[in-house]
Amino acid sequence: MADKHILSLEIPTVSNCGLLCIKDTSQYSSELAIDCEELQVTLPGFTVPVLIKVDSGFDMCLTACILALQKTQCGTVQQDLPDGIYIIRYSVSPNAKVYVEYNHLRVTKLYKDYYEVLCQLDVQACQPESQKQVLLDEMGFIRILIDAAVANAEYCQSSAQAMQLYNYAKQRLSKINCPTGNC
Repeated sequence: MADKHILSLEIPTVSNCGLLCIKDTSQYSSELAIDCEELQVTLPGFTVPVLIKVDSGFDMCLTACILALQKTQCGTVQQDLPDGIYIIRYSVSPNAKVYVEYNHLRVTKLYKDYYEVLCQLDVQACQPESQKQVLLDEMGFIRILIDAAVANAEYCQSSAQAMQLYNYAKQRLSKINCPTGNC
């Protein structure tokens, strides 16, 4: 193996609104020590990251308590984590030089709302009538907006565009879920 570490993380989309899961998928050199492993997570709307001590090969799910969003009832009540762009940085010694950093657009709550609307639409294994077809087409477009938002945050490095797409998808989904606006 090369004489350097190749750091990598996997941040899967999960269906639990109270968890943010992160797995170390790095390739570590047998020639080098692995010291001072740090995971830093900057939450949406924050500028200072939460520092989490980890061991190489970690596979963990973070909660609002671990991320310092929830201060009470930890272990008995699980507060939801917000959707939005999380900046996730993993490093080993020397931490200023050996690191990997990701923008992760969390869309767990938005997907939960999306799937709830799909359940309400009672989709059947047949051609829908025209009014339902219009709603299904709209749901398909919303799904594309969500995927485009994630792509902009995580691959295109365009956080502003990602959040515009996210908010637009959320707005369009709200119109389906609450057509009168009085919900």
